Amino acid sequence: ESLPDGVVNEDGSITYTYTLRNGLTWSDGQPLRAQDFVFAWNRAASAELSGYYAYLFSAVAGFDEMRRIYPDGSRVNPEAHLGVEAPDEKTLRVTLPEPLFGWNQLLAFPAFFPVREDVVENASWGSGADSYVSCGAYTLTEWEHDTLIAMEKNPAYPDAASVSMDTLRFHLSDNDGEVFDHFAAGEWQFADRVPAYAAETLRERWPDELHVTGQLGTYYVCWNVNAEILPGSSTLSGADAERARAEIRRAVSLLIDRNYITDSIAQGGQVPASSLVPMGMTNADGSQFYQTAGNSSDYSGYYNVSPDAIGTNYDTALEILSRYYTFDETEQGFADFPVLTYLYNANEGHRAIAEYIQSALAGVEIPVRKENPELGEFLTARKNGAFTLARNGYLADFDDPLLFLEMWTSDAEENVVRFGQDAHASVYAYSMDLTPYGYENRVENGSWADTYDVLIRFIRECTDGETRTALLHEAEDLLMSTGCIMPLYFYTDLYLARDTLNGVYVNPVGMKYFMRCEIS
Repeated sequence: ESLPDGVVNEDGSITYTYTLRNGLTWSDGQPLRAQDFVFAWNRAASAELSGYYAYLFSAVAGFDEMRRIYPDGSRVNPEAHLGVEAPDEKTLRVTLPEPLFGWNQLLAFPAFFPVREDVVENASWGSGADSYVSCGAYTLTEWEHDTLIAMEKNPAYPDAASVSMDTLRFHLSDNDGEVFDHFAAGEWQFADRVPAYAAETLRERWPDELHVTGQLGTYYVCWNVNAEILPGSSTLSGADAERARAEIRRAVSLLIDRNYITDSIAQGGQVPASSLVPMGMTNADGSQFYQTAGNSSDYSGYYNVSPDAIGTNYDTALEILSRYYTFDETEQGFADFPVLTYLYNANEGHRAIAEYIQSALAGVEIPVRKENPELGEFLTARKNGAFTLARNGYLADFDDPLLFLEMWTSDAEENVVRFGQDAHASVYAYSMDLTPYGYENRVENGSWADTYDVLIRFIRECTDGETRTALLHEAEDLLMSTGCIMPLYFYTDLYLARDTLNGVYVNPVGMKYFMRCEIS
């Protein structure tokens, strides 16, 4: 019924109490109960299910204890459960070990939706219309696998009066040509499968029907922080050597024309990126995070990615690189730049970008060797640091810049750059001053663990929106100062919608909502 304020307990934990709306039922007529959420959350968080989004429930008390397992996979404490309970059928009570910024937003993510215990006892409950049970605006009436999903308005839904579309029919196809043919013939009102390479043609053919919206994601290239890129003749060591590598990485990034990548390769309305945190992510006051990133008064972010800046960027890159490498006037390039290994997975778009980067760097005699193993081998090689440069990208599931920043702590599973790992663990080259924000932490020439890891921990604990936003920007500033993250573009979501179809709502994580649609 509402999103209440939490109650802070004596031990510092916080408890929220929610009341279920009247009239909520499952599609088979059974009432939706608070106990259904208790069961669903414990199931989703369990090691037995091994759900992809189980980590989201780490925000709830009890998660660590229920995830403790023996080598054979059995639980250390079989009785452990999340800090969520149902005092009665209408009341849900949740305890977090500490306040969490954006908790109510997290609740809107589908991993927190309820499922019913007696339904999921049937292992195939989610594979057919006859066994699927839901509690939303629609009920599933037909499911021909790989062909069609049909839904009908749920008359028991409390807001049924505001649901304008009585029937939804979703045709399933992995054939782009078939999708275009049906849409062009007027048989389909909406097409969610639009390849980026066809965007320009679609703009000409259906200018009013093609929609390009932002997504919470960034396509970027990352460097292995432990890869040696200084020339063999360099006498730099320690912090001086790492600062030089950081400057070199940033200079190489200036050689990349992001507008060429978006306009001539990706061609899907992508936006050239000058930061890791993408457009769509917001500050506490609702303003765009990427527009307030960086420290330049002339442009947003950490690079000037306007089309007319490539010449200046190029000159700046040559000036910086010439401090460390020998510039051959005859070849108009660097004679002693080591070979860079660029790792990417097999995909036409990734291949085209890899070839462009190879060509752009070859223009100043920086040699790049491309490697494109199969996906499994690619993921293993990238995780193990078997690269100098590697393709990367990330799409967030909800609006929190921390999602793009916390993956680079020393112990993070996603930290393929290997910050704070191997040789980099002993590098003392980073500074941090958090005293302006009320903290006592001020570090000069500290390690990654002394600075970035501490900063991310403070962000996780911070509940003041303005302070948290400032700390998030401090974190991205420190991350981008290493030059190890080379953003290329912000992702977009392309879809076709007939101009007679009104009321489609698309959110920044790519979900589409049709319950308020009307066809004129």
